[in-house]
Amino acid sequence: MNIRNFCIIAHIDHGKSTLADRMLELTSTVRSLDGSQMLDTMELEQERGITIKMTPVRMHRKETEMNLIDTPWHVDFQYEVSRSLSAVEWVVLLVDASQWIQAQTLSTLYMALENNLTIIPVLNKVDLPAADVPRVTAELEKVIWVDPSDVIAISAKTGENVEAVLDAVIERISSPDVFHGKHEKSEWVPVSRALIFDSVFDPYKWVVAYVKVVEGEFNAKKEVQLIHSETIISPPEVGHFAPGYVKDPSLKVGQIWYIVTGQKSVRDAKIWDTILKIKTDGKKLKTDDLKPYIIPGFEAVKPFVFAWVYPIDSDEYDKLKTAFDKLSLNDSAISIEYEHSLAMGHGFRCWFLWMLHMDIVKERLIREYGMETIFTTPTVTYIVKSRNLKHEQILSGKNIKQMINTGLWEYLPTETMPPDALIEWEYYEVNYDNAYEKELKPWIVIKSWGDLPEQWMIEEIREPIVEVEIVGPEEFSGNIMTLTQEYRGKMVGMEYLDESRLVWKYLLPMGDIVVDFYDKLKSCTKWYATMNYEFKKYERNDLVRLDMLINHEKVEAFSLVVHKDKAHFVWRELVKKLKELIPKHMFAIPLQAWVWSKMIARETISAMRKDVIAKCYGWDVSRKKKLLKKQKEGKKKMKMMGKVSVPGDVFMKMVQR
Repeated sequence: MNIRNFCIIAHIDHGKSTLADRMLELTSTVRSLDGSQMLDTMELEQERGITIKMTPVRMHRKETEMNLIDTPWHVDFQYEVSRSLSAVEWVVLLVDASQWIQAQTLSTLYMALENNLTIIPVLNKVDLPAADVPRVTAELEKVIWVDPSDVIAISAKTGENVEAVLDAVIERISSPDVFHGKHEKSEWVPVSRALIFDSVFDPYKWVVAYVKVVEGEFNAKKEVQLIHSETIISPPEVGHFAPGYVKDPSLKVGQIWYIVTGQKSVRDAKIWDTILKIKTDGKKLKTDDLKPYIIPGFEAVKPFVFAWVYPIDSDEYDKLKTAFDKLSLNDSAISIEYEHSLAMGHGFRCWFLWMLHMDIVKERLIREYGMETIFTTPTVTYIVKSRNLKHEQILSGKNIKQMINTGLWEYLPTETMPPDALIEWEYYEVNYDNAYEKELKPWIVIKSWGDLPEQWMIEEIREPIVEVEIVGPEEFSGNIMTLTQEYRGKMVGMEYLDESRLVWKYLLPMGDIVVDFYDKLKSCTKWYATMNYEFKKYERNDLVRLDMLINHEKVEAFSLVVHKDKAHFVWRELVKKLKELIPKHMFAIPLQAWVWSKMIARETISAMRKDVIAKCYGWDVSRKKKLLKKQKEGKKKMKMMGKVSVPGDVFMKMVQR
């Protein structure tokens, strides 16, 4: 049987899920739908009109097996996009005929071209009065050099000409050469191999791995091995998606299937792992012997954005922990660590792919687990070089382990980069006295402000840099350039997409743009501009640690890393906000913002005063002065002995988004 494995590239609200539904109807995979998105099964997906989790489905048409992977194309889910593109050979490029090609569509399109995938261009929503097929077709011709006659105009909503897309997938493309064109073919001993491109947790089947069979054949209840996880399993069930789970006796080469692993966590079936069935003739093979069979491309997800998450009620910490444990079963991108704050109590430090991912996690905690939480303002991971080698992390060796386990050593200066063998921590422990120990020793990964050394101990700070691609009308060019300059942007490229639209490329610090850059971009371009980003490197910059002193005592919860040029403005706003939030005491409270040994901003919360001379009506003025002097001395003594009480809600209001 002929096989076609494909996915659909489209910007948000360009009709990708609707087109997938029409395909399911035309191939009789499902019965007629009533307007709901068949493959978007989550409540949040239905409400927001976006795809959050990829979903494979098998269709049949003209004696051809067609495997479609419905993939989220939002910029925050680039990791899922890369996995989907690695599991298919063709993509359908879907563009709204009433709009134009967006930044996220361009980024994903370039990824598809880098993977040597065949592109089938399709224009959607041709039934709308604003549709301009000739203009968008000319745009496609310029961007991907497509023949205008190959562009298919459809309406996914009405079903107009959707059959032409299915026929194009069948007729324009030959059967796949499996994965041998992309991955190395094993020639040592007969094997069966499959690539895990996704895994989910099912309450009845436990962990289900979505696989693309690269070589050989897999059967239920036959022993196989997961190379990266170093686990041997006997899958109780294998099958395909229609779109629900349908059992099959075996998995054939070149097809997209599922394997019930029997594991209890998606972390036990790592994405991009290789499933291997090998004939050893009774010989026991070690993990090193299996490395020649690994399908290239395995890469752990690296979320750079994190926030602190606390329950509103401190007594619900255990409930929040249970909710995160269950949520992470179906979202391998979530990474959490225990965190304790003197101000806010017990909570978690949680890593996310980007802002939308964080919002979805917060919404799911509320809807699915009834957890009201506090999410702090998100920030990013920094790399700091310390002058003092007696820092706690350096003395314990944790800093080197973190540098290697997170892969951040790759972004240090060339002379500090260890060899590939140092990626394995066990190797490093054996060779701890090697020459690279001195090079890596001063570097610390800053995942919370409590890990940040004192300012005088910091030799340099490196921050993550992303390349942002902005697509928008030429008339907003000045607004976009002004905005990027405010965020310390460096232009690396600019080109015309057509007569009226430009593509700008900027290098921007991730820590600055993570919160509100996208909103401001939309605002200054009247919602016409779109953006896409990609992490590039860690770069040294003039960053400083800012400390907040309340009544001359440092409060770590308010420490931050900002650019030196912005420090004065950031902390002026911070001390003003604190002055409004902290209640008055019986003595005056100074609020001071410090960089190094220099105070750059100060406000004073005045003391609560009692009118001690109210009873002195008609008395001699010397009596009034005596009472005021006595009160002043009491306030001075109280200030020396008293402690400032900062209510917990002040910390919440300062750090809450």
